[in-house]
Formats: sequence, C-alpha cells, structure tokens
Amino acid sequence: MSELIVEIQNLRKTFGALVAIDDLTFSVARGEIVGLLGANGAGKTTALSILLGLVTPSAGSVRVFGQDLERHRVAVLRRMNFSSAYTALPSNLRVEENLLVFARLYSVQKPRRKIDELLELLEIAHLKKRVVGRLSSGESARVSLCKSLLNDPELLLLDEPTASLDPDIADKVRKWLRQVQRERGIGMIYTSHNMRDVEEVCDRVLFMRRGKIFAEGTPRSIVEKFQEQSLESLFIKVARGGDIEDL
Repeated sequence: MSELIVEIQNLRKTFGALVAIDDLTFSVARGEIVGLLGANGAGKTTALSILLGLVTPSAGSVRVFGQDLERHRVAVLRRMNFSSAYTALPSNLRVEENLLVFARLYSVQKPRRKIDELLELLEIAHLKKRVVGRLSSGESARVSLCKSLLNDPELLLLDEPTASLDPDIADKVRKWLRQVQRERGIGMIYTSHNMRDVEEVCDRVLFMRRGKIFAEGTPRSIVEKFQEQSLESLFIKVARGGDIEDL
C-alpha cells in the first residue's frame, strides 16, 4: 500500500449554526491526485483552508506526513504548497521579484536558477520582468503555479488551477501536472468545476454535498454508479438539488 500523506478522520467544522464540514473522512496517498468536487457551498474551500492551517476544525483529526497538523503546523507547511486562480500575488512587483520573495520564505537554494526552470516549464519565461498587476488572468494563474513548486512540495493543494486559462494553455497545464506527478511523486488535492480537468488529471474523486462525501472512486466508476451520462451531468444534477439515490 502506498504511503498516506494526508489522513483526515471524522472532521467537522461549524460556523455558528452553519455546518460547513460534517464528519469528513478521507486520505491521500503519496503521488496520488485526488479531486475534491462539489457545488458552491459543499465544503471544499473549508477543507482546503483546514489543510492549510488557516481554519481550526471543530472536531476530528488532520494528519499530514504522519504528523498532527495542529501540533506541527510549521513543519508540515514547509513540505506543502498551494495555488489558486483566485489568490493574487502582490501586484506592484515584477514576476521575478514575486517569486524571489517566496523563494526566500521557503529557503530555496539557488532561487534564481529554480525560478528560471519553472518559468521555462510553464512557458512564461518572457514574463519574468513584467509587473504582476499588468498580467492577464491566465498569465497570473501560471505564475501562481510556478510559486507553488518553488519548495519542491510533497503535497500540492490546487484550487481551480485552470479557471482563467484558455483551452490550449489549460490542456498544457493538465499535461504538466501529470508530468510533475510522475517525475516527482507529488500528492495533489485538486478542486475544479471543470469536469474535463477532473477526468484527465485525477486518479480518484471525492464528491461532496453539504459537507459530506457522498461518492468516491475514479471518475468513470462514479458515473457508472449513478448511471449518469458523464461526470458533468452528475455535477449539474447535484448542484441543482436533484435527488440522488443512496446519498
């Protein structure tokens, strides 16, 4: 059995009367890409925020790399990273300046060489001297992905990484993520509303509704279980409040 790098047991998070996460249990193996799916309000963002140490759970346990996240937060976060299409980098700095700041925070050795390698990998070396605030949303998303690999993370949390990308670049990013997974054995938790992303990138999917997982498996096995035409049709049915048997 592959080493588990994320182990979440009976997780619960409430905000007053609102139950955002309700008895959530799942794990992620080293080198596995797990999709965390669900309509807005399903609990995905809260789950990611807990894994990043930004939100304290109301109950349950979170272990990352075999360590309790609450007790060993700094040590755990040094081995992780995060990228979101909706989290902006400082807009008044150039791309290289932004990445150098984060490289120093992560104590990256030979940071300029590392930055150049990542910019080349994502085909944005020509943006190196550009001010971040003048980039397109797609360019900014790729710079954020570069940032997320600066410390060679063992666990990568990705929140809608292709949301701002045109179809050609989105396809390249999906292939790039698979390449990184194969070459570096990085475990990933991947949220997306783009079902093509999920079908092409994710080894396994956790489908959430109202803070709970109601389906788990490969994208194909989930479609077959609920006798839907596609993962997208199931997503739409759940998002519109349709009845799903065996929830």
